[in-house]
Amino acid sequence: MELYAVQRMTFSARQFTSDPLPDDVLGRILDQARFAPSGGNRQGWRVIVVREAATKRALADFSAFAGKRYAAQAANGESPWNTIDPPRVDAATIAQTPVPPHLTESIATAPVVLVVCVDLKVVASIDQDLDRVGIISGASIYPFAWNILLAARHEGFGGTITTLGTAKEADIQALLGIPVHVAVCAIMPMGRPVRMLSRLKRKPVAEFARRERWDGPPFGPTAAR
Repeated sequence: MELYAVQRMTFSARQFTSDPLPDDVLGRILDQARFAPSGGNRQGWRVIVVREAATKRALADFSAFAGKRYAAQAANGESPWNTIDPPRVDAATIAQTPVPPHLTESIATAPVVLVVCVDLKVVASIDQDLDRVGIISGASIYPFAWNILLAARHEGFGGTITTLGTAKEADIQALLGIPVHVAVCAIMPMGRPVRMLSRLKRKPVAEFARRERWDGPPFGPTAAR
């Protein structure tokens, strides 16, 4: 599949058929994904391939913890889990909020789940001393995670990058024997999608790109319209 086509048609797949994702295909996917960039080319990514049903169920249940707050805030018109605005829903409301199945159940039912991790001893966290949540380390792991999805789309498979489970990182580390200095970055259910999407909705370039400054004129083909 041509590169631009893959980029425009790689979607977040959460519903899968019963078709297996064979080891040889998954091997090709990971083999392509490893060419993602990382800081200093240190390649700190690590992947745990999970097929055991009980382990997938546990990962889904860990994701449900953060899913309750996500759903409660979304229902209240908030941007869930953002680090700037504190939740306007109380703890009791969060605890009573059911988790929408689409947020967690694909983890339990997908043919395979990838637990994508990064070794914090080898990534550069340049923003570690800033007074905000750290995000820079993600530059050394999420391009790899996205490469997995691009390669999967090329192979006729799909998946999604889920992060709700990371709120229970210590539990996941204990479940899978992950060292404490290795961060859990994504839990990725993968398989053959029930339906392959070919048209994705995204904002035009002029809505997110500006010239020269934050408040500069829009950049993009729609800017002249």
